[in-house]
Amino acid sequence: MNAAVATAVFGAFMVLTVVLGLLAVRGRGSGGGLAEWSVGGRSLGTVFIWVLMAGESYTSFSYLGAAGWGYRFGAPVLYVLAYMSCGYALGYVVGPMLWSYARRHQLVGITDMVAHRYRAPWLGAVVALLATVCLLPYIQLQITGMGVVVSTISYGAISLNWAYFIAFAVTTGFVVISGLRGSAWVSVLKDVLVIATLGFLAVYVPLHYFDGYGPFLHRIVAERPQWLTFPGHASGGLGPVWFVTTTVVNSLTVVIFPTTVAGYLGARNAEVLRRNALYLPFYNVLLFVPMLLGTAALFVVPGLVGAGSDLALFRMVVDSLPAWAVGLIGVAAALSSIVPMAVFMLVIGTMWGRSVLGARSGAGGGAAGEASGDGDGGRRTVGGRQKLWSQLVVVGAGALALALTYTAPDTLVRLSLISYEGMAQLVPMLLLGLVWRRLTLRAAVSGLVAGFALVCVLVFGGHDPVWGMNAGLVGLAVNVAVALGVTWLGPRDTDDRPDAEVLALDDEFPRDGAVAPGGAVGPTASS
Repeated sequence: MNAAVATAVFGAFMVLTVVLGLLAVRGRGSGGGLAEWSVGGRSLGTVFIWVLMAGESYTSFSYLGAAGWGYRFGAPVLYVLAYMSCGYALGYVVGPMLWSYARRHQLVGITDMVAHRYRAPWLGAVVALLATVCLLPYIQLQITGMGVVVSTISYGAISLNWAYFIAFAVTTGFVVISGLRGSAWVSVLKDVLVIATLGFLAVYVPLHYFDGYGPFLHRIVAERPQWLTFPGHASGGLGPVWFVTTTVVNSLTVVIFPTTVAGYLGARNAEVLRRNALYLPFYNVLLFVPMLLGTAALFVVPGLVGAGSDLALFRMVVDSLPAWAVGLIGVAAALSSIVPMAVFMLVIGTMWGRSVLGARSGAGGGAAGEASGDGDGGRRTVGGRQKLWSQLVVVGAGALALALTYTAPDTLVRLSLISYEGMAQLVPMLLLGLVWRRLTLRAAVSGLVAGFALVCVLVFGGHDPVWGMNAGLVGLAVNVAVALGVTWLGPRDTDDRPDAEVLALDDEFPRDGAVAPGGAVGPTASS
């Protein structure tokens, strides 16, 4: 009976998820083009951007990994709060800069931006490949996370294999049809459930198992003090230096992560992003709940080891709550997998459909691209073709991650080790390149190759952290040093375009009604 009730609740909400994805694009037709599908027509307001970007950061890791790290290590898990908060502060500056640059040149992602900045369509394809290597593991991890959640909340009635397929089918179905706008709509449902369920658990677990927060915290201090200080319990050296360096490199990386940039570019205007950067840190408060409950599980379900510790939170939930409540909490966790997984798939599809496959359609590697449906017929045709390619790649990327989840689950998990450290190596090419004209194509590529190669050597050689530092920051330092050296010692750039065409200037895209350099008029708030 418990399995039937929990599964029925879960199934009803999965149907609602698909319906929301369909309603998101009702009345918009099928010819909206790539910009409508991939960045929501650049028309999302503050609320949608807030829930969408919060959804990208609050994944199944928050229910599984954060609780699991709290259970196994303790204090080191707080790095998540640190880097996300710092990243939001950086996003206050970086988000509007990338939005205005992309809006002016009709770009839909980071591959477009580097191709346009360095006037090298092939570079967009290279970045698409690199970003896919770093993003594909996240799809697999979200499939795995949702599978574990669904199997657990169904009391084993739904097998892991079927749960994996449900994760793939639901996500692929609505993202192919509704794109970023559908993800934003589903994010609203997800956030309502996440806030409600975590708020409930934050009160319920300490009261039910410990008679309140006082006895709970006193017990941690008395019996598990090593969980409260660095480097934590058996963490393998994740001390203060690792914490600081990881916070730095991850906060730099998160602002240029392809999924974050997709959220930036979906905004109606730059002011939406500034307000969003102020509001997002409030969402981080929720992350304390699974971290804290993970340590509570040390006393409630002791003895969990390895991957089993990721189920610490759900083991407490299933053991003590009625089936309908278990189903609701499971839905919140499942949607926390579906929303980010949808954006990951959408971004991979957009990068390949635009900068790799779309380049064959005369799109210039994504640097010129479609004109959001209001250009000439030829551009609309190209945009529609790129959208179709992107949707096909979405299905292919999801199917590949699903197949590897079944057949070689450790393959992509291994690759996930370099996800953030690897993506960090794009920071100089993108951010430094958009504010410093002298950074040449040769220098940017040389730095990227040097930094990424070093990260791979350190991570896969078992040297992360190295000297107590995050390997990604070491790679980034080498990346910047090589890029600067090649810029100063190598030949000068022969790009004859004006600065307004190459750089993301402060006044590149002015506020409503203002006149930009060269006579261009800024967009209205409703554009």
